[in-house]
Amino acid sequence: MKIALIGCGFFAMNQLHAWKDIDNVEVVALCDRDEGRLAVASALFDEVRCYTDAATLFAEGGFDVVDIATTVSSHRALVELAAEHRVHVICQKPFAETLEDARAMVAAVETTGKVLMVHENFRWQSAVRAVVDELRSGVIGTAFFGRVSFRSGYDVFSGQPYLAEGERFIIEDLGIHILDIARALFGDASRITATTRRINPAIKGEDVATMLLEHESGVTTVVDCSYATRRSPETFPESLLEIDGDKGTIRLDAGYRMSIQIGEQVTTRDVAPPVLEWAERPWHNIQESVRIIQQHFVDCLATGVAPETRGQDNLRTLALVEAAYLSAREGRTIPLTEL
Repeated sequence: MKIALIGCGFFAMNQLHAWKDIDNVEVVALCDRDEGRLAVASALFDEVRCYTDAATLFAEGGFDVVDIATTVSSHRALVELAAEHRVHVICQKPFAETLEDARAMVAAVETTGKVLMVHENFRWQSAVRAVVDELRSGVIGTAFFGRVSFRSGYDVFSGQPYLAEGERFIIEDLGIHILDIARALFGDASRITATTRRINPAIKGEDVATMLLEHESGVTTVVDCSYATRRSPETFPESLLEIDGDKGTIRLDAGYRMSIQIGEQVTTRDVAPPVLEWAERPWHNIQESVRIIQQHFVDCLATGVAPETRGQDNLRTLALVEAAYLSAREGRTIPLTEL
């Protein structure tokens, strides 16, 4: 399988390392308008074609999959170029600037018969996946409450300074992951209520968000995100989970400790992710999830199974993001049927 990657910035380096780890995959082309970033990325490979123009990359072809790792404003044009040239697509989150764009992108690729997956990797973190697997096994019976929490004071702006410039921040950049974890655990939501705050005066967007979801399955979840929380020890970039069922409770606590309580019996397991050879703490759990989701994509193409985070599915996560902003702005609960 031959891969072309567009966008060689901060996070894309994880994707490139992950592709190198996967059998029967070859990165054959890279594209970035910044020649310096392009040079750094190309140094990972013995031989790779380099481009500063995406149209030229697509015109010359020679690849089966394009991995789009650019910022969101470029996604629609690049996905539609990929559809025009009939290649499979992986697109970084957030998938699109608007739901209208996202739906158009999904439709464009669907007409070609190719596969579109959104690089929504948080649900693929091995610690989160351990909880998903336990919940789906029925060990705590029928769930009725969940909490998905990501609270940190980590300086994410040093590596990604553009995050401080947008009118939207934490829900669009981080909350989208946490909302997607809630969907992976409990299915689609029917309604959402949200509040937001900006604590850090040096940024333009919100850095705190609290969301209440009512799921079609009957579960109620609290999804909370913060980059204004001071913790010692710092828990970045861990997502903490708590799920109540009619037979027991599952918790994923700081330090990657998963506990399952049934009656008075508590079983605790260490679900800490490995530190891959190219990874580094504290990013290692996200870096491992990048490799897992990309392996999932390769396996899906080989077997003809739709990826779990396919474009059509991600429309529902993106709708939750839009509904959360609408709720915070208008101060009301938003039924997802409005979007």
